Amino acid sequence: MKNYELMVVFKPNLDAEDVNSAIEKLSSIVSEMGGKVESVDKTGRKKLAYEVAGFRDGFFSTVLFSLPADQVAEFKRQLRLSDNIIRTMFTEACAKAGV
Repeated sequence: MKNYELMVVFKPNLDAEDVNSAIEKLSSIVSEMGGKVESVDKTGRKKLAYEVAGFRDGFFSTVLFSLPADQVAEFKRQLRLSDNIIRTMFTEACAKAGV
């Protein structure tokens, strides 16, 4: 399994409970696909640099997780199906460089 980092921007019209439940849903999808969520960082509501899907701000969250490589395409499809997500950035996480 490879490690991945997912940055998600949720719609700003959601309340804190809705954002938490959306993050829990993402975590459960990862678990169902045989992966494991390492950490979740809820950055909070931030202003966007430009308008995205008609919104000027959104709730930011970063999720670090591991997932089998053959499940990545299906996971990305699940992200696109969510109505509460306005933008995602999905990257492969690398090991931190030692000094």
